[in-house]
Amino acid sequence: MGQVFLYDTTLRDGTQREDISLSVDDKLVIAKRLADFGFHYIEGGWPGSNPKDAEFFARAAKIDFGATRLAAFGRTRQKHLQCEQDANLQALLDAATPAVTMVGKSSEYHVKLVLAATLEENLAMIRDSVGYMKAHGREVVFDAEHFFDGFIANRDYAMATLRAAADAGADWLVLCDTNGGKLPWEVEEIVREVKKHIATPLGAHCHNDSGCGVANSLAAVRGGCTQVQGTINGYGERVGNANLTTIIPNLQLKMNEPVVTPTQLRELTALSRFVAEVVNFKLFNHAPYVGHSAFAHKGGIHVAAILKASDTYQHIDPALVGNEMRSVVSELSGRGNIQFHAKTLGIDLDNEDAQRVLNHIKHLEHEGFTFEAAEASVELMLHRIRPDYVQPFELIDYFVITERRQSRGLLSEATVKVRVGGEVKFVAAEGNGPVNALSTALRSALSAAYPVLKTVKLIDYKVRILDSANGTSAQIRVLITFRGGGHVWTTVGASTNIIDASWHALSDSLEYALVKLTVAPEQASVANQK
Repeated sequence: MGQVFLYDTTLRDGTQREDISLSVDDKLVIAKRLADFGFHYIEGGWPGSNPKDAEFFARAAKIDFGATRLAAFGRTRQKHLQCEQDANLQALLDAATPAVTMVGKSSEYHVKLVLAATLEENLAMIRDSVGYMKAHGREVVFDAEHFFDGFIANRDYAMATLRAAADAGADWLVLCDTNGGKLPWEVEEIVREVKKHIATPLGAHCHNDSGCGVANSLAAVRGGCTQVQGTINGYGERVGNANLTTIIPNLQLKMNEPVVTPTQLRELTALSRFVAEVVNFKLFNHAPYVGHSAFAHKGGIHVAAILKASDTYQHIDPALVGNEMRSVVSELSGRGNIQFHAKTLGIDLDNEDAQRVLNHIKHLEHEGFTFEAAEASVELMLHRIRPDYVQPFELIDYFVITERRQSRGLLSEATVKVRVGGEVKFVAAEGNGPVNALSTALRSALSAAYPVLKTVKLIDYKVRILDSANGTSAQIRVLITFRGGGHVWTTVGASTNIIDASWHALSDSLEYALVKLTVAPEQASVANQK
């Protein structure tokens, strides 16, 4: 078959997803990361459509992308213009990229309805545009829009559009499932048929509207395509494009198509999360290969098996894609889940201690706690069972009031009494709510002994009512997430009282911060002296 080339269109097609808007700086930093990963082509945008993309290409020209070829995207010339008069084609030339990608109609229906052109006019537009770019020394990728739909409706005309581009010198003919509605066997069969009649290398550009974007891309490779287009994390219009973070390991690990080096493949999870961070989206936890839960094991039977051999419930070694195996702790866990979790922390638990922690977790989950999303709370339990562990502070009591004063409006005050460093701290604080007041008072009490807490920031606070039928006396679950020292962690509390639930989660989060951010042993020992 020959080498399969990876073509990323996150910076163009990916940005057509709702709620994604990248600055030029964002696009440049993603482009450099994609090049470092090893993509053969990066489509940077459509310079003829907006000033932002034009600026991107102007700045990108000064960056060394190594062996990666940057592509500018555009369309074939308008039917009433010569190539020299078409502003879109001139913008493609001005982008000064080694490759250009031009989309053209391959469906008779779209030619007549959308372009309001004759079939021959469209063929001329394709020939002229491709030939014009080749005459200016560009590598040309021709995206045959709506190709699979067009092929089924009028096979002869769809093939004629490919021949027009090929005869004009196109380097690639990319078959597009633009509406994302085809199924894998249809794609493979059509690609095989095209391959019989076209010598120019073929590519595939699939959307995910039928949930088959990845499968269709792999089927296209089986059929004979040697270029695969897609986006990181499947970002794209409507339900998205074919997801390259799934396609790449499937090609390399399942289909024996070495598209990147093993070292580059190990950067896949980091790349996925990096792009998610830049576009300001939370990465889907259950994404294949790169998701936080992709190699997470919850069932006790599963964990017991993977402790003996990890491949019993995993299809690959997660390290191959830069991910890691995890054990999820919940009421469905077995003792193995606890021992696995402890082992990752460097804590040795015998069977008796592991069973004791497990029984405690199951009891708390029955009371309304949940630990799947609050791994920091589980980690604290494991640390607390260590014979050498001393808690860095001890709660004596707290008091919270909320009142509305005519002079100041709504006001919350909290006092906390904690034992820290051998002495009792009694601190009061105000807040814009009772939980904020509690947090402020507790931090004030601890900050002198543990100044690292000044760097810890609350980033999320979730409340869930567990039994709404009980109305205002319902059980409440609180999840609190903090960030500090390059770490993000979540703790949980549950109670029929939202303040008490919040206190459990809050105090655990701050204690976890002191464990995670490395409190000096002597400091921790002093903290709990009576």
